[in-house]
Amino acid sequence: MSTIIRKATLEDVDAILRIFNHAIETSTANFHKEAKNNDYMWHWLASRLPHHPVLVAELDGDVMGWASLGVYDPRSAFNTTAEFSVYVDEAAQGKGLGLQLTLAAIEAGREAGLHTLIARVTADNDASIRLHEKAGFIQAGHMKEVGQKFDRWLDVCVMQFMLV
Repeated sequence: MSTIIRKATLEDVDAILRIFNHAIETSTANFHKEAKNNDYMWHWLASRLPHHPVLVAELDGDVMGWASLGVYDPRSAFNTTAEFSVYVDEAAQGKGLGLQLTLAAIEAGREAGLHTLIARVTADNDASIRLHEKAGFIQAGHMKEVGQKFDRWLDVCVMQFMLV
């Protein structure tokens, strides 16, 4: 299998949206409750700041995962902190794409001059917690019952990676 990690383009919106909506509709990996549309995702991707890239993973020519660095908090004291997210198509999970994307996003954060990355992971998402830890993130906190989805309360682990 041939894997390419690259910066996302607007041509990737459909694939990013497909992967994102699957996570929204079937998992607690994302706290949105309703699927998004192309306009939403196109605007999200088009409005990215230079130091908040979106990366995609192509597996044999098809986009099968993506990762993003985004605004953690709009207050200026947080300008060098980014929120990290990673999603892998269900059909490609377990093939190492999540780790490849995570490591590429860490490098992109360094290149952008960021100081730290924060990921908020549903506490019962063992696979995602293991992925983040394998990439070097540490658990920096645990928030109790901060989200509700699929008729249940969800805890969130705060994972952190120091870039410098």
